[in-house]
Parts: sequence; C-alpha cells; structure tokens
Amino acid sequence: MSKKVTGKAFDAKIFMRLMTFAQKYRWQFIIGTLSAILLSLVSVVKPILLDEIVNLYFKNKDKEGILYFSLLMLLFLLLEVFLQFIFIYKVNWLGQHIIKDIRVKLQKHMLQFKMAYFDNSSVGKLVTRLVSDTETIADFFGQGLFMIISDLLKMIVVAAVMLWMNWKLALIAFIILPILIYATKIFQIAIKSTFQEVRIQVANLNGFVQERVTGMKIVQLFNREKIEYDNFVEINNKHKKAHVKTVWYYSIFFPIAEILSSIAIGLIVWYGGLDIVNSGNTNAGEIIAFIMMSQMLFRPLRQIADKFNTLQMGMVAGDRIFEILDTQSQITKTGNVEATHFRGDMAFKNVYFSYVKGEEVIKGISFNVKAGETVAIVGATGAGKSTIINLVNRFYEIDKGEICIDGHNIEQYTLQTLRNQIAVVLQDVFLFSDTIYNNIVLSNNEITLDEVKKAAKEIGIHKFIMSLPDDYNYNVKERGIMLSAGQRQLIAFLRAYVSNPSVLILDEATSSIDSYSEKLIQEATDKITKHQTSIIIAHRLTTVKKADRIIVMDKGRIVEQGSHLELLNRDGYYKNLYDMQFANEVA
Repeated sequence: MSKKVTGKAFDAKIFMRLMTFAQKYRWQFIIGTLSAILLSLVSVVKPILLDEIVNLYFKNKDKEGILYFSLLMLLFLLLEVFLQFIFIYKVNWLGQHIIKDIRVKLQKHMLQFKMAYFDNSSVGKLVTRLVSDTETIADFFGQGLFMIISDLLKMIVVAAVMLWMNWKLALIAFIILPILIYATKIFQIAIKSTFQEVRIQVANLNGFVQERVTGMKIVQLFNREKIEYDNFVEINNKHKKAHVKTVWYYSIFFPIAEILSSIAIGLIVWYGGLDIVNSGNTNAGEIIAFIMMSQMLFRPLRQIADKFNTLQMGMVAGDRIFEILDTQSQITKTGNVEATHFRGDMAFKNVYFSYVKGEEVIKGISFNVKAGETVAIVGATGAGKSTIINLVNRFYEIDKGEICIDGHNIEQYTLQTLRNQIAVVLQDVFLFSDTIYNNIVLSNNEITLDEVKKAAKEIGIHKFIMSLPDDYNYNVKERGIMLSAGQRQLIAFLRAYVSNPSVLILDEATSSIDSYSEKLIQEATDKITKHQTSIIIAHRLTTVKKADRIIVMDKGRIVEQGSHLELLNRDGYYKNLYDMQFANEVA
C-alpha cells in the first residue's frame, strides 16, 4: 500500500475493501441509509412551517392556527428525534460489528505468520493495528461515512428548499459557500498528514511502553530508570506534538468557518431587510426561515470537515490493517498427509538454513534418529542447536535439503497435525495470565483435570502444584510471574507430557532451574523418553549422559557423533566441552 500523503480523504480502493465487510450486514446498512434520507427531508419541514406561522398566523393573530402549526412542528420534531435515534444506533452498530469481523480476520491471519515476521515486527505496533486502528475504522463508519452522507443530503435538501422559497435570498446566502468549501479543502489536505503522524506516534508509544513494562526487571536491575524515563519523555513529547499540530489546524479552521457563517446570516438579514423596506417580495417569515436554514446549511459543512478527518483517519487505519492482511508470510501449506501418530524415525538430509539471506546458521547437516531413540544435540552458544527445533516444527522453512519423519518430508504433512505430534519444552517458558490447569492444557477440552493430575503424579510434580493456593486453579499472572523459573519449567514439562506427543524435544530445559527442579525433570525425562523419539538440546552435559547418541555441533555443522563414553575417548570437541564444564569431576 502506498504511504504517500495526498489530499484525498476518500481512497476508493480502501473504501471498497472496507465495504466488503459491510455486505453481510446489508439490511442494517440500508436502514441506516434510509434513516439518513428521511432525516434530511424532515429537517427542512420546521423552517417551512415557521415561515407559514409568521406570515399567516402571527400577522392575522390566528391563535388556533398558531396552536395547530406549533403542534405540527412538535410532531415533526419528535419524528426527527426518532429518526436520529435510528440513524445513530444503526450506523454505530454497523461500525462495531464490522471491526469485530476485521479483528477476527486480522488475528486469524497473524496467527499463520512465520516466526520470521514476528522476529522483525514490534509487538506494540501489532497491538496498535489490532486494537486502536480497528477502533478507528468503527469511527469511520459510525462518525465518518454515514454522518457525511447524512450532512450532504441535508445540505442538498436545504439548498433546494431555499431556492424554491426565494432564489434571490438563497443566492445571497450561497455567496459564502465557495469560500467555506475552499477553506474546508485546505483544512482537509493539511490535517491528513498530521493524522498519519499521530498514528505513527501512537504505534511508537505503544511499542515503547510494551517493551519497558515487559522488561521492567531489567530496567530496574541495571538502574536504567532515569534513562528510560528520559526516553519515554522524548517519545511522549513527539506524540504530543503530533496531536497539538491537529489542534492547531482545528483552532484555525473552526473560527474561520464560524465567521463565514455569521457573515452569511448578516447578508441575509441585510438584503432581506432592504427588500422588505423597498416593498419587495421578501417577507419576515422568509428571513427567519432563511436564518434557520443557513445554520442547517453551514453547520453541516463545518462538521463535514471534522467528519472528513474521521474518514481520513479511517482510511489511514484501513491502509495499515490491509498492509498486514496483504502480507504473505505464511508457512507453505501444501501437505495433505494427516499425522495421526509418528513411529518416530527422523532424518535430516543435507539441510541448509539461514534466518537472514546469505548468512547460513545451518550448513548442510545430515543425521538420523531411530524410532524410540533419545538423541542429544550439544555445542557452544550459537552452534545452531535450537534452530533445529524451529525447523522440525516448521516455524521457518529450510533453504535446501529435506527433513523427514517416518519416511515423509515434513512438508507433506498438514501443519496442524505435524505440530500436534511434536511437543517442545523451551528454555524460556511462556505462561499466560491464567490458571495452571489452563496453561497445561491450553484450552484443549479433551484433556480433563483428572488426566492432568494423573500425569503430574507420574512425573512427580503433583505435590508441588497442590501446595499452591487453589492448586490447579492457581492463577500464575502474566508470563507466570507468580512462579519461579524452575516451577515454570515444571509446568511446561507437564504441558508437553499430557499432550501425549510422538516426538519430544527439550531445549535447554534444565539450564536455568534449581537442582531440585532439575532432578524432577531428569526423572520425568527418563520416564517419558523410554518409549518415544526424543531430542534433547543441551548446554549442561550432565543432562545428556544417558542419551543413546550425542550429536556435537559447531558453527552450524555436525563435528562429532557418538555415545557419551565414545566421545570422551576420542579427545575431540565434545571432550573439550566436557573438560571445561567438569574439570574437577570424574567422568
């Protein structure tokens, strides 16, 4: 989508895309449109009736006529109020339902993105797109588009009635219109760029706050409160300046519009008064009616300028949202093989991979894992160990080579069933602000609480969970802050265990926990890996001694393979790693 700032408040392509979301609510759309049309017709009845009352019944002192027309005006006023209620309710109802659908579609689309997309995108900006920008689109329908249609219809009807009642007096009133329209156009062009800047600064502010709140522990640990405060002041100041710029344009335009409107009324009174004095065709009722109608003509025009701003903001927000919806960053889903259960035979065949094009992190690795075998992958930081997890789960797509499970390239499996058969316990455990039970089953209703408790007892962590307030219903708060690192790791291990996977992958699962938790996980690891294929990514070599085979990686390549004892006897890379970690221990 083009990011060029133009004077157009109305972008036909974006508008048509937004209107596709309104198709399923066509009756609400029709009702809203009809109410706008009727509202424009009813609104001009009052000045017409007022003209009749002044010219006929005031002059003749007809009390019954005055009462009759007054009641008639009251009736039309009530009708106008009713139509106004229908109009406002329907257009805002429509806006809220449309943004609900847009949010659902946007969220569904984002859930399918590759991890690479999120690696390069600000969380705060994505939240802004999903929450703030979609809310702006609701205003696009509720406060922008339909209000403009209503105001334009009202202006057209009012102008037609003015010409019908007294065309000379109408032309006098219309003298101001070109000036006001030109001022509105200038205001519209100026304000659009400021609104785009406002959206940018809102996204930047959201992103900054999101990161600092999430990383508050680091901020305080390294005494960065003053620095981050100063950074926030600077970003917040940019946000303020963007908004103040819009206020500046508003403060110029609206007084000008008000002055021009007052000048128009003055011209009507001046010309109409002279015409009455000179015994012309104008009468007092027409002057009063024209004063009322001139307000009905100019006020919507002033408001249209404001509504155009809402329309522009909706266009800008729609542009940003459609930019994400048009982003094609999904994993290729050409597979049609349903992975109901894996035996567990796995093969990497000359696999190459790079996060950044031209910078390979996996360089032609090949190895096999037999069904039921436990294979450990070790190496220094940055060797490419954890990348293997991302490739097996198809979080990223390989550059070259093949990864096969049970004789099928993993690309042949449907993505959902492939991931259903692979359970991963990561080093950095993520827990949602929810109960322990929901964090374990992740809203999978097929896994009952009794099954979770049984699994917890099998791996020895049931007692720990029961010691917490509300046990399995204990809310761990955002990111599991109420639990220690070791406790979070245990919950993550149970989460993997109850999913009954065909392949289990542990990524540095014991690297940042206490010895007691490590012992529990080690015992659980021994239990769960006995009957299924397991891959253990490890930095601590004590966790891989019992592995059937150890693969040693360095700089994206496999440099050694063998059992723990075999590798120690080779005096190679693995032995050097082991000696550095356990120089004072007996092998």
